Amino acid sequence: MRKWQRLLDECCRSVEELQGMLGLDADEMEKLHGIEEKYPVCVPDYYLGLIDPADRQDPIRKMAIPDSMEFSEGGSADTSGEGDNTVLQGMQHKYSQTALILSTNQCAMYCRHCFRKRLVGLSSEEIAETLPEMAEYVRQHPLINNILISGGDSFLNSNEIIRRYLDVFTEIPSLQFIRFGTRTPVSFPQRITEDEGELLSILREYSRKKQIIIVTQFNHPREITPESRKAVDELRAAGCTIRNQTVLLKGVNDEPAVLALLMNKLVSIGVAPYYVFQCRPVEGVQNQFQVPILRGSRIVDLAKAGMSGPAKAFRYAMSHPTGKIEILGQYGDRMLFKYHQAKYDKDQARIFTRAVSNTECWFDDPDDV
Repeated sequence: MRKWQRLLDECCRSVEELQGMLGLDADEMEKLHGIEEKYPVCVPDYYLGLIDPADRQDPIRKMAIPDSMEFSEGGSADTSGEGDNTVLQGMQHKYSQTALILSTNQCAMYCRHCFRKRLVGLSSEEIAETLPEMAEYVRQHPLINNILISGGDSFLNSNEIIRRYLDVFTEIPSLQFIRFGTRTPVSFPQRITEDEGELLSILREYSRKKQIIIVTQFNHPREITPESRKAVDELRAAGCTIRNQTVLLKGVNDEPAVLALLMNKLVSIGVAPYYVFQCRPVEGVQNQFQVPILRGSRIVDLAKAGMSGPAKAFRYAMSHPTGKIEILGQYGDRMLFKYHQAKYDKDQARIFTRAVSNTECWFDDPDDV
């Protein structure tokens, strides 16, 4: 067993293990027991060590530790229409050039803001089963030029399974690059740095055949540590490109100075800011983490004023059932939006304006766009 596997086994997986460290009282424990029955708990010791136990509003704590707000009413299980885009079990095809694979329902940490709370750590009903069928689907759809291997967390797969994916997909001529969606560089960098070099060796081998892109999610500057930086350095040395998708989260990074610092620090460690996503109205997430669109746009604009050029090269977007809608900003008494990616041809690159209230966080009705 590799060191990272032993550390994964030692992750905190119950609220009892959190009680002493975070000073939870009996009333809090009762509420959190109910939450963990529906939404599992898993926090690596490494990530727990980033939390200030004296600060109940600590942003790292908010992302990792259950909160009674997860039982507040509102939200839905599938906010981006993933079920409608499923073409094989575990494979989605929403955009013509990209196929997405749900390779596992496991993560090293169960983030409280996860938009796949319906399955992560719980259900395997949507998880990929047959790699040959998925590969054949890609071959039969030559417009697909890339795949995104996600989950859960794609790096929670064994090295053998990761190799199997790369062995099959690097041989398909129409694919130009392969992406892995993983938060392990952030929440559990030991998956990369404490693996005796095997994962890195696999990535290095196959990156000579196809470009491999690691898509990760740093949400707060304090997540950039010597350990996470080492993981990033080793992935880059293995020939991988690393891009970051931040989620705009209330109480975590919804201050311009925090967001600016995060993006500038990402560039300094060789991670390219890619998207800042509007938090989705997921059941168990919506009321705790969503920031109104109008306020989010102002935060992003103010933050960009404090960023370098490369740091501000991201798009602020909403991952809507109809596509990725870029939030461009205020336009008179309305707001301006543009489809960055669209599910339907009629929406490709479409620009539109819309009145947005001070409290509106999402476009619930597709007819509204």
